[in-house]
Amino acid sequence: MTDTSQPLCIVTGGSKGIGLAVCQLFSAQGYQVVNLDLEDFSEKVANATWLQCDVSDVSAVERCITEAGQQSGRIDVLVCNAGFHVSATIEETDEALLDRVFNVNIKGAYSAIRAVLPRMRAQQRGAIVVMGSDQSFVGKQSSFAYGMSKSALASIARTTALDYASDNIRVNAVCPGTIETPLFHNAIDNYVARAGVDKQAIVKEEAAAQPIGRLGQPEDVAELVYFLASDKASFITGSLHAVDGGYTAQ
Repeated sequence: MTDTSQPLCIVTGGSKGIGLAVCQLFSAQGYQVVNLDLEDFSEKVANATWLQCDVSDVSAVERCITEAGQQSGRIDVLVCNAGFHVSATIEETDEALLDRVFNVNIKGAYSAIRAVLPRMRAQQRGAIVVMGSDQSFVGKQSSFAYGMSKSALASIARTTALDYASDNIRVNAVCPGTIETPLFHNAIDNYVARAGVDKQAIVKEEAAAQPIGRLGQPEDVAELVYFLASDKASFITGSLHAVDGGYTAQ
């Protein structure tokens, strides 16, 4: 029988990168963790369950979250981390690509939040953390659809926080800058392949572009996510929190 006294954290896109670091940290802090992702964990995570799920499929997300909530008897935290990155201008973004970014980044968060809210309202307690980006604050070149999606996620965090504050449900957005993840390396590899430049030189340039002088690590983001989900952040809701080495302060 499931221990209903143990808090539950649901993470979308928790199999690698920032999502994996979030799952590992919540697990280490005594949470049951349920990861909704297309692929299983890239590393073993104690006290965690992977449910194969395409977050762009609203009904699939609803089924997985209902299952997790029924088994645990509670849902304490939701981290909407699943995302799809693409580098493209508006002219380079056809309708299919635009739909894919929208479906994963925006609809994925929409469906997960909608699915946890009934149980959180019944509990009169819950914390939701949406994964924004430095592009929730600033624009970047060749980032039409991705930047748009991250601005939308910032709005989702603010409006949902206001709508459910009276139910003691807090919603915030964490907005990472340049974080060294598999997604980061994939983007760099794609650029290197197109431009024919040295990867290590590009990585060094990216690190030097951060005022703090290094790339962020997934654990940097996970620590902020955990804090915002904890009771220590009980008076924080509807806000956007940059973890970007000072990039957006420039």
